[in-house]
Amino acid sequence: MQKILVTGGAGYLGSVLVPQLLAAGHAVTVLDSFMFRQNSLAECCASDSFDVVRGDCRDERIIGDLLKTHDAAIPLAALVGAPLCERDRLGAVSINRDAVRLLCRLASPSQRILMPVTNSGYGIGQPGVSCTEESPLKPISLYGTSKVEAEQAVLERENSISFRLATVFGMAPRMRLDLLVNDFVYRAVNDRALVIFEGHFKRNYIHIRDVARVFLHGLENFETMRGRAYNVGLEDANLTKLELCAVIQKHLPKFVYLEAPIGEDPDKRDYIVSNQRILSTCWAPEWTLDRGIRELIKGYTILKNSIYANV
Repeated sequence: MQKILVTGGAGYLGSVLVPQLLAAGHAVTVLDSFMFRQNSLAECCASDSFDVVRGDCRDERIIGDLLKTHDAAIPLAALVGAPLCERDRLGAVSINRDAVRLLCRLASPSQRILMPVTNSGYGIGQPGVSCTEESPLKPISLYGTSKVEAEQAVLERENSISFRLATVFGMAPRMRLDLLVNDFVYRAVNDRALVIFEGHFKRNYIHIRDVARVFLHGLENFETMRGRAYNVGLEDANLTKLELCAVIQKHLPKFVYLEAPIGEDPDKRDYIVSNQRILSTCWAPEWTLDRGIRELIKGYTILKNSIYANV
């Protein structure tokens, strides 16, 4: 058993990861501001191995006190996504980068840090060439830049692992509808139609439960994995947006989509990714894109963003 501090643990990823950490026998403390008023960790409160602190990951006093009693830290607290970071540029830098630097400065050399970042740091890749962990990082958004700089701080301290996550999808107690697969499936279920801008842009994808599993894998195999970054995605899901829509259409035949002849996607990321390094550590994803789409269709039967509608 390890005592693990998870900042931002009530968010999209934390709401899936924290219960899995507890189920694996770890003791978990979550530090979260609960800025979205979420109750995503309510079930965890029944566990004697769970503790929760309402606070800010940028508060040196809180972080310093919490680190005194923990073996490892997983900094999930972040403003996630290019649009949100553009809306709050100061918050993006202070939470995504500076809070991680603070954690690295306050943690002892023996304390482990497992850090999720985004493979959007690759920016615009070369056509037909897979981005590996050795590829140059060329982020094209403030979000990407802040996470690249945070990863640099984490890997410089050596007793750390960085997971460069593909675009995450899947249901979670603290749901996010704005992620690409989640968004496209929601529109397919509810609108049955989608207009796509720059449909040739390629991304890689990974299910949220596999992201939680890779953190557990990192904890269990830390000594052999430490000091490196790992791409985490589906090898068979380096897909364009149009190809993703075709996969969704197999599950929802009434779904129609078309590419707009004009207009731009504000997020210019376009790359394919190799996940061979993480696969070489005897870890493999369990969730396919098709399985995740089936899950989302069921989830959107429950969830409906209809606060201002009668249908």
